[in-house]
Amino acid sequence: MNFKASKLKARHGFRDGLPIGLGYLSVSFGFGISAVSKGLSPLVATLISMTNLTSAGQVAGISVIAASGAIIEMMMTQLIINLRYSLMGLTLTQKLDESFSTLHRAAVSFFITDEIFAVASSKDSVNTRYMYSLGVLPYTGWALGTLLGAVAGSLLPSHISASLGIAIYGMFIAIIVPPAKKEKGILFAVLLSVALSCILKYVPVFSFITQGFAVIICAIVAALAAALLFPVKEVAEGDS
Repeated sequence: MNFKASKLKARHGFRDGLPIGLGYLSVSFGFGISAVSKGLSPLVATLISMTNLTSAGQVAGISVIAASGAIIEMMMTQLIINLRYSLMGLTLTQKLDESFSTLHRAAVSFFITDEIFAVASSKDSVNTRYMYSLGVLPYTGWALGTLLGAVAGSLLPSHISASLGIAIYGMFIAIIVPPAKKEKGILFAVLLSVALSCILKYVPVFSFITQGFAVIICAIVAALAAALLFPVKEVAEGDS
């Protein structure tokens, strides 16, 4: 591949990453506010977003931190929530061209998110220039939005901060509603996890279960139940 073609790929990456970055900027604003409301400083909140790029994992993580959870609880929570990125990474390796060395693969794996994966996997083949440029604006938007939200959360009145802090939960709802309308298994998993979460939260006998382990229990039970009751049908070889 010549330099001109590679440069064009980089421009395509920036173009494809722009809407993702703008979305992350607004959503991470809510994370920043939520982090500050749980006692974290704007600096710590921003560092979390700069070293992690996982919305659900970060939201669950700050809840564990706020509850003074154990390290093993944090590790297991992050493992369960972020395990899907390993599967995304394995799938995406089928799209990488010969420009990817082991070091490039490790670097690119850092900023694989649901949206970046969806865009990259829609291409026939991607090179290093495209993948790096695709991740720049989403990463910048996520870190910058967290910083702005954290600073705003430390300055704004509590009732305004609380109302703005629900933005990140709105993103989660926006992610699960469309597939839940199409797939009964996804809808079942969502409803079951919500029900289990309410039970673990409000039934006194389960009061000893911390937030981190509650997330782990809900995720594992809902996923296993959905997999057993609504298995994915294998497509026969040669079928479209």
